[in-house]
Amino acid sequence: MRLVTESKYLRALVAEQRSNGNTVGLVPTMGNLHAGHMQLVTEARQQCDFVISTIFVNPLQFGPTEDLDAYPRTLEADKNLLAENGCNVLFAPSVEEIYGTDPRQQTTIHVPGITEKYCGASRPGHFDGVATVVCKLFNLSNPDVAFFGLKDYQQFLVIKKLVRDLGLAVELKGVETVREASGLAMSSRNGYLSKQERKNAASIYHCLQNTASALASGNKAFSELEAQAITALREDGLEPDYYAICNAENLAAASSKDRNLVILAAARIGASRLIDNLRLTI
Repeated sequence: MRLVTESKYLRALVAEQRSNGNTVGLVPTMGNLHAGHMQLVTEARQQCDFVISTIFVNPLQFGPTEDLDAYPRTLEADKNLLAENGCNVLFAPSVEEIYGTDPRQQTTIHVPGITEKYCGASRPGHFDGVATVVCKLFNLSNPDVAFFGLKDYQQFLVIKKLVRDLGLAVELKGVETVREASGLAMSSRNGYLSKQERKNAASIYHCLQNTASALASGNKAFSELEAQAITALREDGLEPDYYAICNAENLAAASSKDRNLVILAAARIGASRLIDNLRLTI
């Protein structure tokens, strides 16, 4: 596996692969990699000839009170893990390489509508940062297919709209959430949790399962189901940010006519804000 830190070298490698007729897969990450990220790499290897992973802790998607400086950076361990799992190139640029000397003076991309609620409401400007860096990474790596974890379901829909609205020539693949034995969705922020907090955090997935079972059995008292889950999360020591049953296509509040649903959850425990979701058809 090759490590590249400058855009010009990444472009040259991609051009070489293109000239040889190879397809390119992209796995964007912020590092501190775990089995969920490796599932993205595995999917990319299965579908593409040449796999690029990126590690970039993107300052534009962090708010002023969020954990940008504390976000774990584990480049050496990440390099080894990617190499073991068959990644061809790791692109790990500096902030200056991506944004120049002042990221806040960069042109940014705003995806309207779907960014305005849930994580978008809780983290103002977050999705502008995501859309901007993803678009830039797409331009630099020119992938045929880009792979994203569906744990960040709202983010996936934001990127899907970005690609559609701007006519970007990249196919998106959503990869199912990889979970710990308890059901807790794997996340780089799980490393902040104490042993007891990690145990309690599994309540998020258990609530999602319980809500999904109720929906599948025909219960359409959406507000009541949401309230029950919020109470259960609080009883397990979590502070819910939101818990919502939505139309899976546009994240509008679910109606009795909807068949494809997603249950979205975000909650804080200790120093971590964790998100998860469960999708179902009723």
